[in-house]
Amino acid sequence: MTDIAPHRYGFFTDTSVCIGCKACEVACKEWNELPDDGFVFEANSYDNTGALGASTWRHVAFIEQSRPVELPSADEGIERWLMSSDVCKHCTHAACLDVCPTGALFRTEFGTVVIQEDICNGCGYCVSACPYGVIDRREGDGRAWKCTMCYDRQRGGLEPACAKACPTDSIQFGPLDELRERAEERVERLHADGHTEARLYGESPDDGVGGAGAFFLLLDEPEVYGLPPDPVVTTRDLPSMWRWAGAAALSLAGAVAVAFAGSRRGARR
Repeated sequence: MTDIAPHRYGFFTDTSVCIGCKACEVACKEWNELPDDGFVFEANSYDNTGALGASTWRHVAFIEQSRPVELPSADEGIERWLMSSDVCKHCTHAACLDVCPTGALFRTEFGTVVIQEDICNGCGYCVSACPYGVIDRREGDGRAWKCTMCYDRQRGGLEPACAKACPTDSIQFGPLDELRERAEERVERLHADGHTEARLYGESPDDGVGGAGAFFLLLDEPEVYGLPPDPVVTTRDLPSMWRWAGAAALSLAGAVAVAFAGSRRGARR
């Protein structure tokens, strides 16, 4: 695969060392001056943001995995906690880019996908096109927002705020090819240590979106983390659809022309 940028950069998020501190969420909000989410407390979780959205570009999920016990109390029924800092995937084949009618979305020189808020008209096409449900429109604003991978910081030679703030290096930033090699080595070490459930998600250029610019090491199935198991670029069938639509339009035009010619001949008689 040829990179979509000469020097493509991305995120590798190793969920096996995430401690759920939410430093990435806070750093992201502070740097990007994002509004708060209302501090809604989820009664069944320590998660106070709920999901990625227009004002939450990094979201730390808390997933409790339980084991069956009789009359569990406190944390007796909890087998383990899975924690994962989710973010926009910055897809290689990005459907959001395909459907944007204003050019508000563009591919940067780092291979990331950024929305220009001053050009966005709030149509919402990118929201429905995203296979991960990442992009969202802000209430009271109407425009679409998502992670920029701190494009402004990258242009200044700095790493994104979330990676800078992560105390365990769960979020790693750098050249995508180097991150993939590092991630494969990490999985091999975990397997050698007996964690055979460890797997990578979004790293393969052969997946349905051509590989993600932000990929993950997971300790369970993607669905457990709220991720689609087999994501596909939602605009993959657009070229064939346009070809079929064009052929249908030509056929219809031909039929109309034949009918019109026939009616003229009938009129002459």
